[in-house]
Amino acid sequence: MFWGNLRIKKVCNEYKIVLQDSDILSRICGTNDSNLKLIESHLGVPVFSYGNELSINSEDPRLCEQFKFIIDRISDEISECGESSVDLIQSVLVTGEQTRQNFSAGKYAIAIPGGTHKIYPKTRNQAELVKAMRKNDLVFAVGPAGSGKTFLAVAEALSLVLSKKVNSIILTRPIVEAGESLGYLPGDLQDKINPYLRPLYDSMNSCLPRDIMHKLTENGIIEIAPLAYMRGRTLNNCAVILDEAQNTTTEQMKMFLTRMGENAKVFITGDVTQIDLPKKFRSGLVHALRILRGIPEISIVELDGSDVVRSRLVRKIVQAYENDRADE
Repeated sequence: MFWGNLRIKKVCNEYKIVLQDSDILSRICGTNDSNLKLIESHLGVPVFSYGNELSINSEDPRLCEQFKFIIDRISDEISECGESSVDLIQSVLVTGEQTRQNFSAGKYAIAIPGGTHKIYPKTRNQAELVKAMRKNDLVFAVGPAGSGKTFLAVAEALSLVLSKKVNSIILTRPIVEAGESLGYLPGDLQDKINPYLRPLYDSMNSCLPRDIMHKLTENGIIEIAPLAYMRGRTLNNCAVILDEAQNTTTEQMKMFLTRMGENAKVFITGDVTQIDLPKKFRSGLVHALRILRGIPEISIVELDGSDVVRSRLVRKIVQAYENDRADE
C-alpha cells in the first residue's frame, strides 16, 4: 500500500514504512540516529532502520497510524525545506500529539540570517502566531508560560533586523516584581533592568551566536528601554517587543501603543493569569484585548496549555491550573 512518498508493509506484528528517497531517510534518522531516538521516545517503542525501511513492532493500530503520520509529516517537511533539525522533528511530534489537522512547520519557519538554526513553530497556534507577525504590524500574543509566545516574537524580531527590514530591536517591559521585592539593584540603568529582561536575552542567545548578539548590543541595534522611558518617543523602523504586558496599567498600555511609528512591528506578549499589579490597578493588557479586538489591522493570538513545549510536565501543570480556574 502507498501513502504519499511512503510504501506501507504489514508483516505479522511488524509495521514497515518503505521510503523511496534514501537521502530523506538518512535525514529522518539524523546524525547517529538522534532523530530516531526522539521518535522512539515519543512513541514508546523502538524504531528500526534497515536499508530504505523504517519499522516498529506493534499490533496496536493507533500506534501504527501515529508512526505513519509522523514519518509522513517529517518526510514532507524535509522535502519542502531541506532541513531535519531537532526543532523540526519536535515540531512534528508535538503536532501529531495534539491534532491530525496538519500544518506546515516548514512554511512558518523563521530564518534568522547568521542564526544557529531555523525556528519552527511546534503547534498550530504557534504557527498562527508566526503568520500573524508576518501579516500585521501590531500583534498580541497571549498565553501561559512556556507556550512559545516570547521566543517566537524574539526570533521574528531578529529575523527582521538581520534581514534589514527594520533598523533596530527595542525590548521593553514594565518593572513589576512577581510577589517579592528584589530590593536595591546596583549599577547603571542597563544593569538594573537586565534581570527583568533576562528571558528575552535567553531567547536571543538560543537563536544567535553570542558574538553576533554582543555586536548587535554594542552597536545599539538591540536597545533596552524601560517602559516608563517610552513616553514622548516615536518608534520608527524598528521591531518592538513589550514582554510581560499583563503588568502594564491601562495608562501605560495606551502610552506604549501610541508610540508606534512608520515601518514599526510591535509584538506584545503576556499571560493574563499572572498579573502582579496591585489590586487597585487594571491590567492594560486585559483592557487592550477587550477594546482592540475586532480591528482588522491588529492580530490577537491566544495560546493555551496545549501549546506549552517547555516540557510535558510543565504542560500538565499549566493544564491543571486552567482546569482549576474553569471549576471556580
